[in-house]
Amino acid sequence: MMDTRRHWLHTMLKIADPVLRALAQDRLRETMPIESKSPREDRAQFTYLEAFGRTLVGMAPWLELPGLTGEEAALQAEYRALVRRCMHNAVTPGTRDCMNFSQGHQPIVDAAFLAHAILRAPTQLWEALPEDDRRNLVARMRETRTRKPYHCNWLLFSAMIECLLYSLSQPPAASSLGEGAFWDSMRIDYALRQHFDWYKGDGFFGDGPEFHMDYYNSYVIQPMLIDILRTVGHEDGDWQRLLPRAERYGARYAQFLENLIAPDGSYPVLGRSSAYRFGCFQMLAQAMLQHLPDTGLSPAQVRCGLTAVIDRVMAFDNFDGDGFLRIGVCGSQPDMGEGYISTGSLYLCMAVFLPLGLPETDAFWADPDALWTQARIWRGEAVSAGYSI
Repeated sequence: MMDTRRHWLHTMLKIADPVLRALAQDRLRETMPIESKSPREDRAQFTYLEAFGRTLVGMAPWLELPGLTGEEAALQAEYRALVRRCMHNAVTPGTRDCMNFSQGHQPIVDAAFLAHAILRAPTQLWEALPEDDRRNLVARMRETRTRKPYHCNWLLFSAMIECLLYSLSQPPAASSLGEGAFWDSMRIDYALRQHFDWYKGDGFFGDGPEFHMDYYNSYVIQPMLIDILRTVGHEDGDWQRLLPRAERYGARYAQFLENLIAPDGSYPVLGRSSAYRFGCFQMLAQAMLQHLPDTGLSPAQVRCGLTAVIDRVMAFDNFDGDGFLRIGVCGSQPDMGEGYISTGSLYLCMAVFLPLGLPETDAFWADPDALWTQARIWRGEAVSAGYSI
């Protein structure tokens, strides 16, 4: 099982490395290609923040994990230092890689992924920053308030940014910020109320009023709902009552995701943004990270199922000559990228690696191998039928 953890770690770092090393040198704009159906000059406004925020959203729990030893501890220390340099270059006016948080619609999306990452790793992605970088980060986050979210999962992007600003306005995080990190509760309240109005049943939310058969429940909706409510739920009685529901729905949806992993590690490629690859399993990975009850899944079967998915996808040549991701699921498949997809977008695949934030003694890593649901079914084993909540 420790070999499996090492395999996950080195796969995660292989994906993240080109983005983080270029940004740490203030050379991401210079070195990262922009593959997209849209004009390069359009996506160049957004793709760099996409790459950074999405890389960190999956990597954050590992960066935050205390108590590592040996080779993994050395790698963690190296990447913690690397990410601090990245953050400086991303939020500091005048750097070559200072990122766009305020022009066009897209920045609200990836500022939210960056905010989510910081909530997942507050010690390393906030407390470890120099004071100037903290002030610049807050300023950049507040710039997104000029963006109006669409009436769909985008409401959660606005809410997630406010959730981070709430977190940074609490002691001791706010000790050096004065009034700089105040938060807007209405942006959170509206997003929460709308999404629970859009709940469709059996663990699925609509993406707006309509149901969409894609993976946005996992890319955005359920992980952000749970973490927003875990952060600010105690501030409002109505919010507090929503958290058990969100966690119950998240557990059911995680079960659904596990059930989609075929015996060979393939999975149904459904709906838009499929080029996020195994990022579609974020809610399953988060359920393991947070030990959500009522999934009906053993940690070992999820570890083995997700490892099969990672290996199936990584068996293809998904990278360009400089190690950056190419659009596709199984190698380079540029037609799978919608007009809003560019190179930076693809790094939401990193969300599958959330369980690296668990110590090696956790059951997810320590328990003996176990087959996942579809592998058991298609071997003819006795498996209980599924159920609806």
